[in-house]
Amino acid sequence: MAAGIRLRLRRWRTGRPFWGGLAAVLAGAEICAIPLAPLKIMLQQGIAGIPSVLMGLVMILMGLSAWFTPHYRGIAGILTVLFSAAALVLSNLGGFLIGTVLGIIGGALIFAWQPLPATGERAPGIPAGDTA
Repeated sequence: MAAGIRLRLRRWRTGRPFWGGLAAVLAGAEICAIPLAPLKIMLQQGIAGIPSVLMGLVMILMGLSAWFTPHYRGIAGILTVLFSAAALVLSNLGGFLIGTVLGIIGGALIFAWQPLPATGERAPGIPAGDTA
């Protein structure tokens, strides 16, 4: 039973840009978490925390979009990189650089991901005899 679940998860994971989406979700969560301090501190911070939360939510949304609608991976990857770069300026140095770096890497992985060729087709550069 566990082997069947692992096989289904592996098949699901390979059919979409999983690692890029995971990096984008983690980057967005990290950028969101920094300004979500206790209410007393949040009131002192004022309106400066709103862009951080919004950018983090958009990055989480782009990571989830890469998982559940992989055919939109191009726009999701580009928007993730752009929001990560904008977070560097607008959000506590992009979550103290961790969120920005994770977001740029995740966006690049999302954008670069290519689906596997359909059965019977060969990927470019793989000889006809290879099944790897």
